[in-house]
Parts: sequence; C-alpha cells; structure tokens
Amino acid sequence: MSTKRDYYEILGVSRTAQADEIKSAYRKAALKHHPDRNPENQSEAEEKFREATEAYSVLSDTQKRQVYDAYGHAGLSGVGGGVGFDPSSIFDQFGDIFGEVFGIDELFGGGRRRTRAQRGNDLRYDMKLSFEEAARGVQTRIKIPRSELCEQCNGSGAKPGTHPVACRTCHGRGQVQYQQGFFAISRTCSACGGIGHVVEHPCPNCHGDGRIERERSMELRIPAGVDSGTRIRYAGEGEPGSRGGPSGDLYVVLEVQEHPFFERRNSDLYCTIPINMAQAALGTKIPVPTLDGEEELSIPAGTQSGSIFSKKGKGLPDPNTGRKGDLYIHIRVATPAKLTRDQKKMFEQLGETLDKENRPATRNSSLFERVRDIFG
Repeated sequence: MSTKRDYYEILGVSRTAQADEIKSAYRKAALKHHPDRNPENQSEAEEKFREATEAYSVLSDTQKRQVYDAYGHAGLSGVGGGVGFDPSSIFDQFGDIFGEVFGIDELFGGGRRRTRAQRGNDLRYDMKLSFEEAARGVQTRIKIPRSELCEQCNGSGAKPGTHPVACRTCHGRGQVQYQQGFFAISRTCSACGGIGHVVEHPCPNCHGDGRIERERSMELRIPAGVDSGTRIRYAGEGEPGSRGGPSGDLYVVLEVQEHPFFERRNSDLYCTIPINMAQAALGTKIPVPTLDGEEELSIPAGTQSGSIFSKKGKGLPDPNTGRKGDLYIHIRVATPAKLTRDQKKMFEQLGETLDKENRPATRNSSLFERVRDIFG
C-alpha cells in the first residue's frame, strides 16, 4: 500500500506558510508538471500534477488545513470531518489559477457554459458645484451618455420576428471541448464568443449588437454640505446588464469651487476680519458675513490682533447627519500705513500718555525690563 506524501513537502513550503506563498508554490508546481509541458513523460507528470492540485485544495482551505495539521491524511478521510478529492470539483474551485497559468477555462471536463448573467458597467459623472450650491444642496438634471438595450429587439440583436440561433460550432454550449491525454480541456467558443448563439439576421436598429448609445436624462438631488471628492452612488443607474444581469451603478463625483472669503475645514468655516486700532482698544460691534446673511459680532475692549471669536451653528451642514458646524472669525488689528497731520498728532499725544502709564518706577531699569513691564 503506497503512502501519501506530505502536502507541505509536495508544494515545497513550510507548515507556517501564508496563503499567498502556498498559491505561488502551487502555480510553479502546476507549470512544471503540466502534461502538455512534459510530452516525453506524460504519465508521471499527470500524477505529480494531480498530487500538487490535491495538496493545494487542502492547504488553501483554512478548515481543511486545520484538520490536516491536527490529524494528517487520516483526518481528511473521515476522522476530523474528512474531505474527498474530485478532480472536476477542484478545477471548478480553482479555475482562476488555471486561467492565469494556462489561459484555459477548464480542465478535467465539466464543460460549464460561460453564459452566466453579467452585471452592467458602472458609470462615472463629474459635476462641478459652486460653494453656495454645495452649502445649501441642489436638485438638478443631468444627461448621461450610456449604452442601453435596443427596444426593437429587446437586446437580442436579432431582427424583429427572428431569433438568435444556436452556434453551430459549439452547439449552443458556449465552449468547445477536446481531449488531450488525461485532460478534457474546454475553451471559449471563438465563433459565438461564449454566448452559445449567433445572430443570423441582425436588428437594423442596433446592427446586431443588442445595444444602442443613448443620452439619458435624470434628476439628481445633491445633499447640503458636500465637499470636493464626495462620491454619490445611484444604484441601478449605470449600464444595463447582459443575459438578464442587473444594471450597474452611477457614481457622481463632485468638485466644489472655493469661496473667496470663507475657508472650509470639514463642516466649520473660517474667515478673517480687520478692525482698526481704536475699535480694538475701545471695543465695538461689527457686521460679520455668514451663509445666511450678515450678523452682528461684539468686539470687547482691549481685543488683541489674532483673537478668534465664533458663531455657533453658522458653518456648513454635515451631509450625513445634517448637524451644522461653526463659523470662526479671526480678528486682525490693522495698523494705518498713512496718517494725516491731525491723526499723527493725536497718536503722538496717545503715545506719550501710554508711555507715562507704563513707564517703570526705576529710571535706571534696563530696556528689557521696561519692555517686560509694559507687556506684562
């Protein structure tokens, strides 16, 4: 009685190998031992190819691998919830690997048709919004070029009154099979492209394609508070699927123009407002622009340049929750660049008064100490 080889040894990987490492090792083994590449020793190559595939079927499955690590081959035959090995099921399960390695659809028979329903393509539409539109939300109508099913042939591509006929090359299977030694290999039928049927009398409206290019108009509602880069999905508004498959989705990607006055940070708004030195020293009330119009802001006496005040709830709404951010006002005290003779005289008088009030008691104090006393 022959003893089965260790699966890790077959693939040449360690027992701690990760999934990607196992998959890569299997690809190499499959390429090396594929019978087509070993015409002089096909029998031995077929056995090693089958052995590598069986090892991969176990080690690539987390549950089967745990059983194998715990109980070995005995566990797979029934002790730990055993698994059997069926070549056709193995190649169905790992068809993607064989497609990558050999460029074929199936091995070991099975011959399933590649005529499954296919989902339609997703579409993207780029939309520009003004800052105000983004802040308040907008309802608009757009036109989207897309391919749609031909209404005259209902997407069949056949002239009204006729129907597609079964492909004579693959007899409606969508695939052509041929035997090569141990393998039954299936390839997509080149005559029908894997559909399984051909159109003998094309529809004059779509010329047998089953689809026509059309510009579709639809209404969109953009929520308030969106920002540049926001992507809104409209399910089922993409291109229609084929063979009864669902339609794709439409993704609207937004680009919001910057505001000339406000700076946006998420849902909060920031702005800078200049005031003169008298307003900063004496205090005042100034008008502040918001998205809803002007509002009054009280500036207390002695306000320093760089002070920040806020208006709660005067920012942008969150497009998901509707909660509004805040408006932050940065105060900049402006120093006049030019003064009239009277203004200059008043500033000189003010300067003398401030100098007397802030002059240190000791005349012999250093300049550093005097500056420190003035500014606290």
